[in-house]
Amino acid sequence: MTRKEHDEVFVDRNGRTRQYSEKYYERKRQIRMQLIAIGCVVVLLIGGIIGLVLARKNKTPAGETSTAELELAGGERLELEENMATPTEEEPEPTPEPPKGIPEDPDLFYPGYEVFTDSDTKAIWNEEVASTYGILIDLKDGHVVAERNGFDRMYPASMTKVMTILTAAEHITDLDDTFVMTQEITNFVYSHECSQVGYSIGEEMTVRELFYGTILPSGGDAAMALAYYTAGSVEDFADLMNEKVAELGLSDQAHFTNPIGIHDPENYCTPAAMAMIMKAALENEMCREALGAHIYTTASTEYHPDGIQVSNWFLRRIEDKDTHGVVLGAKTGFVDQSGCCAVSYEQSDDGNQYICVTGNAWTSWRAIYDHVAIYCDFVK
Repeated sequence: MTRKEHDEVFVDRNGRTRQYSEKYYERKRQIRMQLIAIGCVVVLLIGGIIGLVLARKNKTPAGETSTAELELAGGERLELEENMATPTEEEPEPTPEPPKGIPEDPDLFYPGYEVFTDSDTKAIWNEEVASTYGILIDLKDGHVVAERNGFDRMYPASMTKVMTILTAAEHITDLDDTFVMTQEITNFVYSHECSQVGYSIGEEMTVRELFYGTILPSGGDAAMALAYYTAGSVEDFADLMNEKVAELGLSDQAHFTNPIGIHDPENYCTPAAMAMIMKAALENEMCREALGAHIYTTASTEYHPDGIQVSNWFLRRIEDKDTHGVVLGAKTGFVDQSGCCAVSYEQSDDGNQYICVTGNAWTSWRAIYDHVAIYCDFVK
């Protein structure tokens, strides 16, 4: 048998003579190279998919957080990340720059507690504003810059506590006087699942601390303590709250039945009325300090040797947002019937003063972004 160069002749197991030509080996090399190329492509695709998955996993979402939230009736909707944000040695929590401070001169605001609309009043048109209720008021003259159901009745939830500290402030003469936490108060707060400062039964605190405790963590225990210290009972304190409402000329827009904001059909106000209650509170020195504080630590006691540190959740999370100014005071609220609501006070970049109120957003983060959107749309 004649063989060409590179031909291979062999006898198979059946005794038959076989031969492979050079063409056979060339085809074999081509198949091998194709398999290698396909393998490389598959490896690159798998690597790309893994990289994409890791990148999406580590990406911090913008806008609203998807972190689960804990609902506290009569208080705030506090996000679980708040309890998880304990600073570590590797990543210490940055110290925020101190705010500019709420102006001490109440004459910066117009006199009285009436607001007005005119042809320049705009509707809150931004579809990103999810709140059912909203109003923005210029404190230069009471002009309603923009509104959405701003004169309709709503449930204020823990925004009620702005009225609580305002009422208490006008009947208290010694902020350094003390109050001892009672079992009656702690039982009430616990049974109604209210947010709280965390005072223990028998723990003594100053009246001044109760103001900060009522506003910063929206403490139902602190608000109840202020009511008992001021009037002796919740019912009598509610009467004082409504007397103040009448004094402000808001009786046709607001009525309160408790100092915490626990839902009651008769515990209501309009966004416009809440804005005026906020204005009146800002005109009081003690209230102004509590509403503008970002963080506060109570004095050391036998129950809490290091004190209790509380913070204003809204202020801490809006301070790095562009609102065409600086938000200097705020109070939030949540009950099922009101949704997430908030009242805030801003000093704009050009020195003007505004109060914004919103109600019935679906998350506490959404309430914050609603205020950001309203300030950005209407504050120049």
